[in-house]
Amino acid sequence: MNPFRILALVVALSFGLQALPVLADDGSSGDPTYKIQNPPAYAMIGDLLVARPLLVGATLIGTAVFVVSLPFTVFGGVDGVGNAGKALVLAPGKAAFARCLGCTAEGFDGDH
Repeated sequence: MNPFRILALVVALSFGLQALPVLADDGSSGDPTYKIQNPPAYAMIGDLLVARPLLVGATLIGTAVFVVSLPFTVFGGVDGVGNAGKALVLAPGKAAFARCLGCTAEGFDGDH
């Protein structure tokens, strides 16, 4: 690769990476407000042994149902596929993997 292409690639990546915070801004000012939760030990144990395995199972079953229903939801338009994916895969996946152990809500304000 010649030096001009390398320089062009570095400049393009630099400007692209600098634009990411602008693209990620959701219109709110400042940093996201984090909810601080301090769940007790029994909540953490119950979440680890009962809730997380059930949520992972729900995510796997939801993924299978989403794949099976995909040919039918395609005819409903792009919104149908997106809504089905959010309801069947993303919602249980976020509950299983995007919250702290024993917490009842996600670790940040907003629908991220």
